[in-house]
Amino acid sequence: MSLSMHSASVPVFVRMLGNMLRWLDSAEAHAQARKFDSANYLGLRLAPDMLPLVRQIQIATDTAKGCVARLAGVELPKWDDNEASFDELRSRLRRCIEYVSSIPAGQIDGSEEREIVLPMRQGEPRRFNGEGYLRHWALPNFYFHVTTAYALLRHAGVELGKSDYLGRG
Repeated sequence: MSLSMHSASVPVFVRMLGNMLRWLDSAEAHAQARKFDSANYLGLRLAPDMLPLVRQIQIATDTAKGCVARLAGVELPKWDDNEASFDELRSRLRRCIEYVSSIPAGQIDGSEEREIVLPMRQGEPRRFNGEGYLRHWALPNFYFHVTTAYALLRHAGVELGKSDYLGRG
C-alpha cells in the first residue's frame, strides 16, 4: 500500500502540534517551579535575527493549516497573529489540530498533482504540484519552526528530551 497524501500530512501535523501543547505545559511548570513568569519565554530567540517563540508557533500552525487547505483545494483560514500568553498559544495549537483534523481524507488524497501556488513577499509566486509542495516545502518548513520552538524552550532550561519531541507513539 502506498502512502496517501492525507496520511503523510494530517497525522504528522496533529502529532507534532500535540507535542507542542505538552512542551508549553512543561515550560509553564518549569517557570512556576522556579517562581518566574512564563511570559518570559514568549520573546525567546536563538539569535537576534530569528523570530521569537510566539512567532515560531504561529508559523508552525500557519504552515499546517495552510498545507492541508491547499492540498484539499479549500480557502485558507485566516487567523490573527496576536497571541500574547501561553493560554492563547495553546488555544491556537488546539484550533489548528481541530482544523487539520476536520478536513476529510478524501479531499486531500489524490492531490499529488494539484497545482499549489504560494505567493511570495517578493518576486514571483512559487509553484508546486501537491506532492512536491508537501514533501519539499510544507513539511520542512513546519519542522523547522517546530524544532526551533523546541530548541528555544530546551535552551531556556525546560526539561524536555527527545521523547518529548517525538511524542507518544
